Amino acid sequence: MEPIEIHGEKVKPGQRRRIEIPVARLPTETWMSMTVDVAHGRRDGPSLWISAAVHGDELNGVEIVRRVMKRVDVDSLSGTLIAVPIVNVFGFINQSRYLPDRRDLNRSFPGSREGSLASRLAKLFMTEVVAKCSYGIDLHTGSNHRTNLPQIRANLNDPTTRKFAKIFGAPVMINSQTRDGSLRHAAAKLKKTVLVYEVGEPLRFDFPGIALGVTGVLRIMSALDIYTADVEPTSSDPLEIEDSRWVRARRSGLIQLKINLGDHVKKNQKIAVIADAFGDNSVTLNSPCSGIVIGYTNNPLVNQGDAVVHIAETDQAVKKQSD
Repeated sequence: MEPIEIHGEKVKPGQRRRIEIPVARLPTETWMSMTVDVAHGRRDGPSLWISAAVHGDELNGVEIVRRVMKRVDVDSLSGTLIAVPIVNVFGFINQSRYLPDRRDLNRSFPGSREGSLASRLAKLFMTEVVAKCSYGIDLHTGSNHRTNLPQIRANLNDPTTRKFAKIFGAPVMINSQTRDGSLRHAAAKLKKTVLVYEVGEPLRFDFPGIALGVTGVLRIMSALDIYTADVEPTSSDPLEIEDSRWVRARRSGLIQLKINLGDHVKKNQKIAVIADAFGDNSVTLNSPCSGIVIGYTNNPLVNQGDAVVHIAETDQAVKKQSD
């Protein structure tokens, strides 16, 4: 087993080190760094990264990474585990999804050394983390006051990715195409196998979703023979989803949801009511399809056209699983 090198620093077999990688100076001349926790096993094995807070206000993944790394004993490790609990350090400090230049880091990969701050940080992460690994798990939450049911998003058309998506054990796995500029898209171009786990909302802990995420990461590590963890195997296959739809507000006002995360709804079922501040001029929102509720807004104040309820269509899911 050879040492692994991160930002010019070598981590020997059997070592665990935290390496601070400078990103940029603040106007105060203070350096901002991305901290990488590297556990390098004594025995040969695959390399896996786990990352969180690519969007700086998405905190559930930060806690998942912390709990996973507390469980890992480097002496029992085969291969390498690279953990980056806070990728977007600028957004994290400012409790913001974005970087100071208002760019979305997850639309800036693979990045450039001469580009914007987001582009430079993306390039640094690709060079120092993604390039050193064969597998990755990127942890996210909903955005913009929205909360998500625990779910895996991945390219389920790839047999290896699909296998690991099932092993993770989230209740839902969505066959999601990669988006230009995303970490998953850039890593996939390098032939990396990547899962995205989404749970909860920004700036809030979802403890059941965090616990499920920790168990899922440990299951993947066990499946890769990186680390054997004492976790329960998945009890049932997740629901596999091909398509989903956002229901949008038909008018501005105050919304009252009539559903919960994970609820199964039927086509044309009432899922929300929007009215003005006096409770007048109300409109009803109905589900456009039969499916399962995988996300919705937590903000009662909505504007016309806002995406308020996310429904994964189950007609295709049931058909696919019965084939």
